[in-house]
Parts: sequence; structure tokens; C-alpha cells
Amino acid sequence: MQEIIQTNSSRHHNNPLQVLKSYYQLTKPRIILLLLITTAAGMWLAAEGEVDPLLLLVTMVGGTLASGAANTINCLYDSDIDYIMERTRWRPIPSGRVKPRDAMIFAIALAIASFTLLTVFANLLAALLAMSGIVFYVAIYTHWLKRHSTQNIVIGGAAGAIPPLVGWAAVTGDLSWAAWLLFVIIFLWTPPHFWALAIMIRDEYQDVGVPMLPVIEGDELTAQQIWIYSLVLIPTSLLLVYPLHTSGWVYGAIALGLGAVFLQKAWELLQTPHNRDVARSLFKYSILYLMLLCAGMVVDSLPATHEMTMAVAHTWQTWMGVNS
Repeated sequence: MQEIIQTNSSRHHNNPLQVLKSYYQLTKPRIILLLLITTAAGMWLAAEGEVDPLLLLVTMVGGTLASGAANTINCLYDSDIDYIMERTRWRPIPSGRVKPRDAMIFAIALAIASFTLLTVFANLLAALLAMSGIVFYVAIYTHWLKRHSTQNIVIGGAAGAIPPLVGWAAVTGDLSWAAWLLFVIIFLWTPPHFWALAIMIRDEYQDVGVPMLPVIEGDELTAQQIWIYSLVLIPTSLLLVYPLHTSGWVYGAIALGLGAVFLQKAWELLQTPHNRDVARSLFKYSILYLMLLCAGMVVDSLPATHEMTMAVAHTWQTWMGVNS
């Protein structure tokens, strides 16, 4: 790894803005955005649609810092294979724009800032959950599973499912069944999402020796696993409506509609597992699915939505009474 970095050390920054950009890229901001959306969903559900703005800001910043720390360490650990893969060669460490030592210092600083912020302005449970996400992502997924097991995404997906727990804990100081259901929903969503990506770039993973499921078991079995996880994911997402009654029919309708499209795309991939365009379509939709599902949770939790649904229910009961 050191040889790779030294070979590319000629790529210097020309100004402070480029330095900031390189460290910003280390945090993988596009991944963080999706994690923050799930965090916000957890907060809105826990607060029943009325989230304190300051607590929301603090939790979002704390979550951003924790995720940035985890992603930076991931970039540091994977810099050798990142250099080989065309998709990731531009990243700051393999390109030589950021030294490994500086990246580690940056990650530690982010983690300390996250823990301090969440502990002081939210609560200790939220802070500890955020730190557990870093540890799980780095130690369990990146170090232990990613290069050694075809189930790396399945087990490692637990790290990506922690943000809604952080959001819920920040609001309530504890974790209910609904909070753990959010964890399970994202845990089940992760394999179809990442295995669709793995089918798309299977050759790159094979070149660097990462044992992703399509590389070891083939596209057919991977598509079958995606289909199975999708079949479990959709009904699981509806458990928020019944029996938990955490969300209402507005969310239920959104979840059903989004789930139907998800299943359609997973079915198409099952029929044509070698079609990378189909895999790409599922991968892109899976991102949209989670974003809109979380948006549905937020909209459904709002007091205005509750008032609207009660008014609709009352009108329906009145109409039925008149026509009975």
C-alpha cells in the first residue's frame, strides 16, 4: 500500500480549497446523506412528528461526523484495492492527495467530536450507538468480513442500520420495538442494494480479490438471494402499521407502492441475472426506495397528517351512516 501511495505522491494540492475537498471526499458524503435520511426518519417517528429543531441539528451533525469517521477509516484500510479498481482510484488516499497518517488523525478527530456533541446535546445512548456504528463498520465489516466472507454485506449491513437507532435514542433516550424494526428494515434492504451493485461491478471485485457473492457463487444465486431478501423486506416494512401502530395508512400506502416496484425489479433480475442494466436499475431504485420510504414515515408522523386522516375517517363514517 505504501508503494502505491508513494508512486502517486506527485499529485499535490494547489490551494487550501483542494485540501478541504480531499478530506471531504474521504468521508464519502453521498453515503452519509442516505444514513442521515434514515436517522431523521427515526427521530420523526420517535417524536411523533414534532422534532425539536436544535436536537435535529445536533443529531444530524453528530451522525455526519460519526459516519465520516467510519468512512475515512474504510478509505484508509481499502486504499490498496481502491488503487486497483478504476471506480475508486481517484479517492484521496490511493491518489496520494492525503497521507494515511493524516487520514487517521482526521478520523479520530471526527469520532471524538461526534461523541462529545451527541453526549452533551442529546444523550449518552445516542453517542454510544454512533460509536458502535463506527466500530462495527471498521472492525467487523471492513477488517473481518469484506475480504473474507461472501456474507460480508449481510452481517456488515448492521452498521448501516444503526443510524435510525441513533435518531430514536436522541429523542427518547431509549429504544422501543419500533426503533428495532427500523433497524431490521434497513438490515434487510442492504443485501439487495449492495448485491445489485456487486453484479454490476463483479469483475472489479474479482480483480482485487474481494469475495462478493456474485464473484464466488455467481449471478444466478445472487439474484435468488436478492429476491428472497426483497420478499421479506416488503412485508416487514408494513409491520410499522400493524401490529406496532407506529405509522398509519399514509405510510402503509407509500410502503406498498414502493415495495411493489422493488419486487418487480428484483423479479426482473431473477429472470435475467446476468443483465447488468437490470442490476443497475435495481441498485438505483433501491436508493430511491429507502429515501421515499423514510419520507413516507416522516409525512405520516406529522400532526397535520393525523388530522387529515381523522377527518377522512370521520367523513367516511358519516357517509356510511347516512347510506346504511
